[in-house]
Amino acid sequence: MVKRTRFDDSDCPVARSVDTIGDWWSLLIVRDAFDGSRRFGEFQRGLGVAKNILAARLRALVDGGVLASVPASDGSAYREYVLTPKGEALFPVVVALRQWGEQNLFEPGEPHSELVDRRQDRPLRALEVRAADGRRLGPGETTVHKLPEAP
Repeated sequence: MVKRTRFDDSDCPVARSVDTIGDWWSLLIVRDAFDGSRRFGEFQRGLGVAKNILAARLRALVDGGVLASVPASDGSAYREYVLTPKGEALFPVVVALRQWGEQNLFEPGEPHSELVDRRQDRPLRALEVRAADGRRLGPGETTVHKLPEAP
């Protein structure tokens, strides 16, 4: 078996993020957690993933601080998986992927789901990248600066 390349020591935030949540099962688990799934069986039924793969991905998400394993809310002997603040901070990432998919991966009129504001029951506005002064930015209007090491 080929050993997976790790990026947890990389100086690139994108590489470290991909190291933590970059495989499709992990992102789909996070998506389902946002949709209310909490128990192993709920994730397994919703995703149709093999139990051994699901167990490994859940363990990795817990180890990475994205999910926490907590006692079941109904007092049973089961464990539940809940998003941590670090996991909840992935909400804009999941929304961005959803919006990109809606715009680029469906034919006009092809059925798909949409994320709506609960209060207004309306689709969300498209996410935008904005400068500190509020200007909308595209990829050609940004650059990466390496930060110096802390003393």
